[in-house]
Amino acid sequence: LHQGKIPELLSEGSINEMTKLVLVNAVYFKGNWAKAFKEEDTEDKPFRLNKTEKKNVKMMFMKEKLPIGFIPECKCRVLELPYKGKDLSMIILLPDSIEDNSTGLEQLEKQLTLEKLQEWTQPKNMNSGVDVYVHLPKFQLEENYDLKSYFAALGLVDLFDSGKADLSGMSGAQDLHVSKIVHKSFLEVNEAGTEAAAATAAMIMLLCLPMQEDFIADHPFLFFIRHNPTNTILFLGRFASP
Repeated sequence: LHQGKIPELLSEGSINEMTKLVLVNAVYFKGNWAKAFKEEDTEDKPFRLNKTEKKNVKMMFMKEKLPIGFIPECKCRVLELPYKGKDLSMIILLPDSIEDNSTGLEQLEKQLTLEKLQEWTQPKNMNSGVDVYVHLPKFQLEENYDLKSYFAALGLVDLFDSGKADLSGMSGAQDLHVSKIVHKSFLEVNEAGTEAAAATAAMIMLLCLPMQEDFIADHPFLFFIRHNPTNTILFLGRFASP
């Protein structure tokens, strides 16, 4: 499944003779950077988990003219790393420092909305005229979620009730209802690019024009994979610990 990146979507024992219907969603993505990081530039560097703890990571490096901006309201930098073809990009939101007692992402996550993200990353609000020294860790993330409780919390409860669910448009079977909604995701970022799979009006300040800018992702950050022609977010996540 998904080029072997998600080998087992449903764990052993998650389905039994009482299971009626399981919903799964599947998407696979593999993208190469428009300009790849050089493997020989990757070094062991410390990554700050919080104000006091650190772990070593494989830190990639590149120097390139890339869209970059600064968001004063959440004190963070925004960087766009395009993939080949330029239809897709990885957007990274990196707080300037760790200001809370956890990962430093708390303030940013409270303020973040889709509308703000779209505004922050508009081309007119990004500066593409400077060399950016990018330090970005190689990382691999894998998560597994049972979404039934989340849908129930949103009020979608009849779907899971054999006495109330009406799925007659799908099947003539009696008492058909959803037993589980499963989502599993995988994402790997390395020198070549990104491989990912998943089953299931703000103020902007352009960075003033020094000849170069540093973007050092040595502490927790948020990332998004965006389809640029439609401005659609395909994947999103946070990297907080190697």
